Amino acid sequence: MNYCLDLFNYSRRHSDEVAIGNVPLGGKNPVRLQSMTNTSTLDTQGSVNQCIEIANAGGEYVRLTTQGVREAENLQNIKAALEGKNVFVPLVADVHFNPKVADVAALYVEKVRINPGNYVDSVKTFKKFEYTDAEYVLEINKIRAKFIPFIDICKKNKTAIRIGVNHGSLSDRIMSRYGDTPEGMVFSCMEFLRICVEQNFQNVVISIKASNTLVMVHTVRLLVATMDKENMHFPLHLGVTEAGDGEDGRVKSAVGIGSLLSDGIGDTIRVSLSENPQNEIPVARKIVDFIERRKHAEKIKYAFSTDFFHPYNFQKRESITVQNIGGGQSPVVILDITKSFKQCCFDNKSPLPDFVYSGKKNVEPGLKNIPQILDSENWKAEENTYPMFSAQTFSVIPKNKASIIFLKLKYAEITDDIIHFLERTPSVVVYLELEHINTLGEGRAVFASFYTRKVKNSVILARKFTDSDIELLQIKASIDLGVFFLDGFGDGISIESRGNVQMSEIIALSFSILQATRARMSKTEYISCPSCGRTLFDIQAAIAKIKLETGHLKKLKIGIMGCIVNGPGEMADADYGYVGAGKGTISLYKKQTCMERNIPESDAVEKLIQLIKDNGDWQEKE
Repeated sequence: MNYCLDLFNYSRRHSDEVAIGNVPLGGKNPVRLQSMTNTSTLDTQGSVNQCIEIANAGGEYVRLTTQGVREAENLQNIKAALEGKNVFVPLVADVHFNPKVADVAALYVEKVRINPGNYVDSVKTFKKFEYTDAEYVLEINKIRAKFIPFIDICKKNKTAIRIGVNHGSLSDRIMSRYGDTPEGMVFSCMEFLRICVEQNFQNVVISIKASNTLVMVHTVRLLVATMDKENMHFPLHLGVTEAGDGEDGRVKSAVGIGSLLSDGIGDTIRVSLSENPQNEIPVARKIVDFIERRKHAEKIKYAFSTDFFHPYNFQKRESITVQNIGGGQSPVVILDITKSFKQCCFDNKSPLPDFVYSGKKNVEPGLKNIPQILDSENWKAEENTYPMFSAQTFSVIPKNKASIIFLKLKYAEITDDIIHFLERTPSVVVYLELEHINTLGEGRAVFASFYTRKVKNSVILARKFTDSDIELLQIKASIDLGVFFLDGFGDGISIESRGNVQMSEIIALSFSILQATRARMSKTEYISCPSCGRTLFDIQAAIAKIKLETGHLKKLKIGIMGCIVNGPGEMADADYGYVGAGKGTISLYKKQTCMERNIPESDAVEKLIQLIKDNGDWQEKE
């Protein structure tokens, strides 16, 4: 199965156009931007104000949580108030658990999102994992009995449907057959899509989301390939759930969303930040604009195998181990200071890079304890230093004088002579300088050519940027480099910025990209939702407090979730969970097991710390 038209050159996937109010989606329309309110949907004025803020920021759709029939009915008032202010942004109702709510919401808004994992099924129990064939068929018939009347309402009112599958809320029925896997997520979606096709209802958008970017990217690819096999071309909504806030939220979103957009997949996106909703739109805009440049990229010519990687599951590329580089080891971070950072000092809060590439500079006193890479003509075989050769000087690489030798290469420089040299010298580490507008295609061309010729040298992925805007740099570097680590390519990362960006920011960004792709864990990972009207506590304040207290626990993953809808499921990958249970109350989890319920918010962080201590995972701050 193929999931995209061209692995090496940008080409947008064809999708059918879907009518969503006055803003059509898919087809030849641009990638649309959207966000979600975090107000109560019963608060008409508050919701109206936030819808306007999102629209003014550039949001083209606004989603509102719709827990019950009262909230669904009030959508009519919110819509009327917006239109009274000449704001005609299409509204999307977000429905979980209750098909009756979806039926009502479809009367008033342009699109209704339902979750196949809980649209008919009860809240996940994580207990029943055995379904006979007869029981399975019975469950499908229950879905049809609820879903087909909903489709009829949507047909009559010209309402679109988003079938939104979340990694954390697969039904027990799906879990019984597929487990918590990409295949299970795809099958959950296809059950509903096949009913839509059978009922001749095409006004459908799909999303498959996860907080784990590996799962999210591989699953969406599998869904596209599965749909193509059945001649379905529904448009796709992309997003990484519970991405977090600050740099982590931006990097994680850019890695997941950008990897798919780079392959031409995606018709609308939402960047889920644990911040004010309007903050999501500028980030989404930067992601889309950066991808748009690839339309005009020079074509990459290739004549080698296209089966060089596994698009639907993670498999690490086999590479030669050279000291701490390559093989099954975590990717290294190389800080390039050849063109910037006159004063080299490190923020004590930041992890240290594994190497510093100094180019023609002398080794600086502040960097003595960090291994140095120098251009070959400046290398003096000093202790803790390693030479970097260029493609033009590779033939004179000395033998037995350095334990690590780097070879700087660009795609255009990879000739038959270079390939033969790498085949003969597998211990040389390739420092691959990516420079094409279509970085993904360029890098894939290199790895495909290496695969075809059985070259197994370790590869450092290097990219130069000129941005002084740190947010834009975070987005560009995450998109250009992140996808390779999702697909098991790359034994190291090197980001050079010629803009006015601090060295500590470059180091932090490098480690954040590796963390977002699960290639290297260097800090506490927080899986935090953006909050919505279902959240009944101050999630931003909770995140800040939890980070302050637990940020030194580098190997832990902590989920901070607004409510029960996706909480326990999305935290399946987390070690501990902090989940909203009700107004001002919190439940604490160890993995998927609830350890303590309905704790007052004022005591919950301290209780979380105690839970971590009780399970032997606590370390005191240095």
